[in-house]
Amino acid sequence: MFLALSNQSDKPIYEQIATQIKQQIASGKLAPHEALPSIRALARDMRISVITTKRAYEELEAEDFVYSIAGKGTFVAAAPSELVREEKRRQVRELLKKAAAAARENGIEKEELAEMLSVICQEGS
Repeated sequence: MFLALSNQSDKPIYEQIATQIKQQIASGKLAPHEALPSIRALARDMRISVITTKRAYEELEAEDFVYSIAGKGTFVAAAPSELVREEKRRQVRELLKKAAAAARENGIEKEELAEMLSVICQEGS
């Protein structure tokens, strides 16, 4: 499992970890019931606090992306398709926000941006 953390990000480290693990689950890079690194091992490898890693895992568990078994570790949940679909929607929304911001910065109006998206979607089908 690869995670890229940034101290310059406006998002806290635990949130960066949770978001990247969700993305890997949604994309299928992490399979259902696959073991995640232990909290201590991930903290050591990423050179971050155990508390930070624990918080990320707790957030993932609260959202049903992972489950824990005492003495065995933390595993990827057999994610219901709705959770995976919602995470994919969230990822696309984030990309669209970036595209909208770039369009605003370059003086492209909302209607023109919508037309561009429509053309791109038609090309893909």
